[in-house]
Amino acid sequence: MKIYTRTGDAGRTGLFGGETVSKAHPRVAAYGAVDELNAALGWAVAAGALDADLSAEVERIQSRLFDLGADLATPPGTPASAWLHRVPASWVAALEADIDAMDAALPPLRAFILPGGTPASAALHMARTVCRRAERAVVAAAEAGVDLSPVAVAYLNRLGDWLFTAARAANARAGVADRPWEPEASTLT
Repeated sequence: MKIYTRTGDAGRTGLFGGETVSKAHPRVAAYGAVDELNAALGWAVAAGALDADLSAEVERIQSRLFDLGADLATPPGTPASAWLHRVPASWVAALEADIDAMDAALPPLRAFILPGGTPASAALHMARTVCRRAERAVVAAAEAGVDLSPVAVAYLNRLGDWLFTAARAANARAGVADRPWEPEASTLT
């Protein structure tokens, strides 16, 4: 199978189920943003800065992001939607359980924190911002009338929270304190 098809040369792409749409279609923007998030997470793992537990969790999330991308790329009612694994609400609950477990081992959050600290934390914070962009793209697609699962938005919303907490956990596990944001005095007057 060739990697190129030339069907995209005119600015169109095929969805799962056979429909062809513009590459600027909100559905394509949504699953494209999820693909970008998956690549950001892959970079975080490949950089080698994550501990073994976080690396394993990120790789599990990457697999789920492929499922989410397929979910977003498949309009309901198409033949492909019959065999597709849609994102279940249990994935949202699993992220919440993971967040609670990580958060229990962290010092209480008393201020906004600056992204950074360790390379692992910085990579997870970067992935968090990409996740929030993907979440906005999915919301925009839904608001544009694209029929999408509401669980997709909930999953990305919770994943952003998970990435924030994981970034804090990466710092804590390395013995690096989060750096609180200290507003400039001139911004407060």
